[in-house]
Parts: sequence; structure tokens; C-alpha cells
Amino acid sequence: MQEKQTINIYTDGACSGNQFDTNTGGWGAILEYGDYSKELCGGERNTTNNRMELTALIEGLSVLTKKDYDIRVFSDSSYLVDCLRKRWYEKWRQNGWLTSQRKPVENRDLWEKLFAFLPDYEFRYYLIKGHIAKNAHGETLHKQYGRFVRNNGDGFSYEAFLKIAERNNRADELANIGIAEARA
Repeated sequence: MQEKQTINIYTDGACSGNQFDTNTGGWGAILEYGDYSKELCGGERNTTNNRMELTALIEGLSVLTKKDYDIRVFSDSSYLVDCLRKRWYEKWRQNGWLTSQRKPVENRDLWEKLFAFLPDYEFRYYLIKGHIAKNAHGETLHKQYGRFVRNNGDGFSYEAFLKIAERNNRADELANIGIAEARA
């Protein structure tokens, strides 16, 4: 049996003026398959950061032309990663798309789009602190690597972590490009 091929997807969402009527959001995604890399970005007005985080992954998955890959998702959004890792969506569906507090699930439209991809791939989700090395707040890169390992296990070397951080920083740059384009 042939081993599945792995695609890494690095995502980020951003929103300028979150909570205001004039806000503008952007998203960025980088797909990596072997030596091949593809960057995507976009934006929209009157949105939220969480919507842009979800949109980044949805748009990244939307460009795939084949199924049956192993997908590794790297994101700084605990909203996204925790929902998928902890399978919150199973309870949401059982509860008629209500949270445990009996409130409607926010961003249901995007969650449903994202969930449509789940049966087609094997997913692993990794939480990485955003803006690593750009704004370390006095933390060393080694401390940030320690946090990454605590969140995700020790399956990544320090050198692999630095590459992941670099890609996630680039996804953030792409999200900001999306904001600029949406404002134009």
C-alpha cells in the first residue's frame, strides 16, 4: 500500500478595526507539497478575525485537486485548532448548531464549508504562536519552541519549528496583503 503524501497548510487571518462597521479582514494561506509551494490571500470588508482564520483554511483546501492526502494545518488560531482537535463540531451538530451555553454557533456557514473537507483527508492540527521572532516579548526562540512542543508534541525539531514559524509569519503577511487589497 502506498503511503499518503503530505501537504502542509500554513494559515492566518487578520482583521483591522475588528468590532467596527468599517473593519476590513484578510486571510493568507501557504500550501507546501514537497518542493512546491503556493501562496494565497484575500480579504473582505465587515468581517471578523475568526471568520478570516476559517476562510484561510477553507481557501487553502479549495485549491486541492486530489483527495486522500495527509494534511498538516499550522495556525495561530486556537479557535480553529481547538475546535478541530477537540471535535467541538460533533456536539454542535448534535445540539442543532448550538453551543454548550445554548447559543447559536458563530460562523456556522464557514464551519459547514470546512467540515465538508474532513472526510476527504487525514488531518493533523498544530497550534503555533503568531508573529514568532517578529515580536518575541522577551522570550527566546528556544522558549517559543518549548511552547510549540507543549502544544503539539515533540515530533518537530527546532530547525523544523523555525521553518514553520517563518511560514506562519509569511501567512500573516499575506493576510495583511488581503486587507490592503480589500480596502482598495
